[in-house]
Amino acid sequence: MPDGRYLAREVGGEPSQRVLVVETLGAPAPPGRRRRKTKAADPGEEPAALPLARLTAVRAHKPFSSEEEAAQWLADVGAEEETVDALIADAIALANKALHARAVAAADPSEGALRPERATTVRVGYGSGDEVAVGRYAAASIVDVRSGSSPRRRREQDLHPQERIAAVLGGRESIDACETLLLRARADVDAGRMREAALQLRVALEALLVEFEGALADPGHGEDMAELEARKGATGAAANAALGGELSDEQEGQVRELTELCERIIRRRRVLRG
Repeated sequence: MPDGRYLAREVGGEPSQRVLVVETLGAPAPPGRRRRKTKAADPGEEPAALPLARLTAVRAHKPFSSEEEAAQWLADVGAEEETVDALIADAIALANKALHARAVAAADPSEGALRPERATTVRVGYGSGDEVAVGRYAAASIVDVRSGSSPRRRREQDLHPQERIAAVLGGRESIDACETLLLRARADVDAGRMREAALQLRVALEALLVEFEGALADPGHGEDMAELEARKGATGAAANAALGGELSDEQEGQVRELTELCERIIRRRRVLRG
């Protein structure tokens, strides 16, 4: 993501204006225009230090009337874990929206999404316009985003991802097409890209119905697969609606529900197989 200040406005809904400030700390010198050449490496040489990207998400549409009000807001935020989580989620969503736009603009499919747990440090604070414009603040609190037990983290623990990685790399297991397709649908749902999610889900669901047929001798598996088959038409209708424009609230709800149902089927197989 190139350094700079990016103004973001919401389209529709409650008016809001936010600014994303991107700054790379310790950035290496720009590459030269000459053809790259190799050079001998010192076997004992340590890897070079990596640059660090600092992202600051500024809520510019609701300024505080005084520093006292801002300080009270920060104190109140620190006392409510759910409020802190919501602020962080909103900032991450803005950064991921920018990354998605960059990926599309650059035709680069390798751009990945951010997660709070991957951050070196997370701060919630306030500052003047001049301060936040350069990623600074007047006062802030550090948030430990790696502690606690989020639903995402609990799911990861249940699935034992490291064992699956070893099995796939070792050739003992393969990754089904529906697993990859569903990950893309989930990314779109989480980002609010419901048209894309509906289109992706239609293909993911079709693949899952084929690849997971008879995968488990478990009553819950059979019931969920039967429900998927019964609701396949609704998935197709949502995808067709997405081709023509925005989805209705009911269709968006169906996309979310069916994405969760597909995820439950995949998760059950992984847990029961160990």
